[in-house]
Amino acid sequence: MKTLNILTIALFMLCGFHTLQAQTETNDEEEGLSLNNSTIDDQFEYVLKKSGDFRGLDGKMYESVKRSNLLTLKAHTKDTLETIRKNLADTQTIVNTQAEEITNLKTNLSNTQETLDATNKEKNNITLFGMPMSKSSYNVLMWSVIGGLLALLLLFIYKFRNSNAVTKEAKKNLAEIEEEFDEHRRTALEREQKVRRQLQDEINKQKGS
Repeated sequence: MKTLNILTIALFMLCGFHTLQAQTETNDEEEGLSLNNSTIDDQFEYVLKKSGDFRGLDGKMYESVKRSNLLTLKAHTKDTLETIRKNLADTQTIVNTQAEEITNLKTNLSNTQETLDATNKEKNNITLFGMPMSKSSYNVLMWSVIGGLLALLLLFIYKFRNSNAVTKEAKKNLAEIEEEFDEHRRTALEREQKVRRQLQDEINKQKGS
């Protein structure tokens, strides 16, 4: 009978312990502490909270941790580390890919800049008689040529007008000379005719005497 009472008391204590443990785990989960659905920090907190104190043979106090909790924590920590390593590897791959893309973009940008510079240089340069020259030099040369041609044109006009005036003066002088020559010839002809008449009169006189 005494043994039965002891077993009954032990059974009640065991049930009470399990009930208290379940209630504690429920409270821990409500506080965010769990080995399955929480962060590594919370899992460590959970394991530490579940550790118990006992006195060793040397009289010192020690903390005991359930082996199953440690194994679970180890597995979760290992999984977390592997996930972190995988994320780091993926991140490094992304970084390498982006670095390669940046390098390609820099190369393309440099090539584009060179092409743009060459295009601007070609646009700003003009080939004249096979010799490249800038637009400013070409404009200076063209305006110089135009200025030279304009100066030659003005000089030609001036000389033409001067020559025209000289020609008119020469024609006028020639007309005057021709007029004087005609007058002189007419005078000489009249004088010759007069002399001939006088000579004929003298001849007639000589025949009459």
